[in-house]
Amino acid sequence: MDNITNTITGVIKTVTELGIGLVALGIVAEIIFGQGAIFGASVVSNLSEIVTSIGGSNGFVGLIALLLIVGLLRK
Repeated sequence: MDNITNTITGVIKTVTELGIGLVALGIVAEIIFGQGAIFGASVVSNLSEIVTSIGGSNGFVGLIALLLIVGLLRK
């Protein structure tokens, strides 16, 4: 049972790291080449919309969310 749990956890961790890497690649490519350079959509504006929806009218909650996103990308 531990082997199955470790395998599933490893797969989830690998997929999550791949997703975070793709988001980071999209942000860097958008900064260098402009909007929609990699994925055809603006990664930065999508992240901004997510932070705004989390934060609402209170900018402090949005700032916390942005710090969490940056912390995930730096890891």
